[in-house]
Amino acid sequence: MEPLLLLHGALGAKTQFKPLLSLLPPKLPVYSFNLAGHGGEAFPEEPFRIDFFVDQLLHWLKEQQLPKVRVFGYSMGGYIALEAARQQPSRFSKIFTLATKFNWTPEVAQTEVAKLRPEVLAEKVPVFAQTLKTRHAPQDWVEVVRRTADLMRQLGEQPVLPASKLAQVSVPVRIAVGDKDQMVSVEESLAAYRQLPQGQFQVLPNTKHPLEQLDWPLLAHALLHFFDYA
Repeated sequence: MEPLLLLHGALGAKTQFKPLLSLLPPKLPVYSFNLAGHGGEAFPEEPFRIDFFVDQLLHWLKEQQLPKVRVFGYSMGGYIALEAARQQPSRFSKIFTLATKFNWTPEVAQTEVAKLRPEVLAEKVPVFAQTLKTRHAPQDWVEVVRRTADLMRQLGEQPVLPASKLAQVSVPVRIAVGDKDQMVSVEESLAAYRQLPQGQFQVLPNTKHPLEQLDWPLLAHALLHFFDYA
C-alpha cells in the first residue's frame, strides 16, 4: 500500500486527525507532521508563507525517504500539497483536498483576517481560544493567529495557485467541499477542479468547515474510495 500523508490546515495540528486513524485500514502506513509554528513546533524565522510550508513538506518527504505518497490535505494543507505536487509531481500519487480555499483576493483576505483577531476570539469564543492555546502549547497561540492572518493577507495579494498553475498539477486530485462550508464555496471549488488535468469533484453533505464538526466515517469512506484502499 502506498503511504497516506495527512496534512493539517491553518491554525491546525496533526492531532486533529486522531478520529480518522481508527477508520483507516490497519495495515495502511499513515504519516502526519506539524507545520512549523503549529502544534507546539518552533516558529520559523521566516513569516508564514505557502512557499515556506511547501518547502517544508518537500524536505520532509525527502527526509523520510518515502516512495510516492497519497495526501489528504485539509484546508490550507490541501493548498500546500497541490503546490508541492505542481513543483515535484514524482513525489505524489494522488491528492484529496477538503475545504481548501482557492478564491484569494485582497477583499476575501480582508474578510478572513477580520475573523482572526486574538482579543476578539478570546472574548467571543473562549472555548476556541482555549483549544488553540492547548493545541499549540508551548508556543503562543496568539502568535500563530497573527502569523496566519499575515499569510492570508499575502495570499490575497499574490495567490500561489491561480487557475494557470492549477492547470499544471498533473497528478490525480479530488477537490472536496462541504455543502455548508461558510469559508469555502462550492462554486470556487468547482472552478478549481475544472482547471485540473486529472481532477475529480465531490460535495460532502451536511458538512461545515471546521474539522472538529466533520462526519469522520463519511470522510473515511470518500478517502478509501478515491485512494483505492477499500
